[in-house]
Amino acid sequence: MEKFKSKTDLWFVLFLILLFGLILVRLVYDRSWIGFGFILLVSAFIVHIFLTTYYTIKDNKVLIKCGFFYNLAIEIKDIKKVSESYNIISSPALSFDRLEIVYDKLDTVLISPKDKLRFIDTINKINPQIEIKIKDQKRHN
Repeated sequence: MEKFKSKTDLWFVLFLILLFGLILVRLVYDRSWIGFGFILLVSAFIVHIFLTTYYTIKDNKVLIKCGFFYNLAIEIKDIKKVSESYNIISSPALSFDRLEIVYDKLDTVLISPKDKLRFIDTINKINPQIEIKIKDQKRHN
């Protein structure tokens, strides 16, 4: 079993801290304790997502975990292509430096493993038929 943490964009973290910090300060200033409590809960949920977004390779599957609600298992034998992506669509990725995984017929998922090359090498050892398209190391299998 190999576990890969999600890469995290520092500017994104700083943006969220600034945004939620300013909202919380304003709510305290206005003495809006219900709103303060709600934003605190939302902040705790976001922190939980940051702490629990990772990708595991186990039993010939890629297991994708993000927070309480997102759990996806992909059979590595079903992966057709892995390519770099900077797509901003919502996904279980904490960075915009992403990998797009195409699997089954036309299913896709975007992830952001911190060590992209090791992730790709690990799945490629299990399924050498995966088409790999990345800048650092262009390979076509």
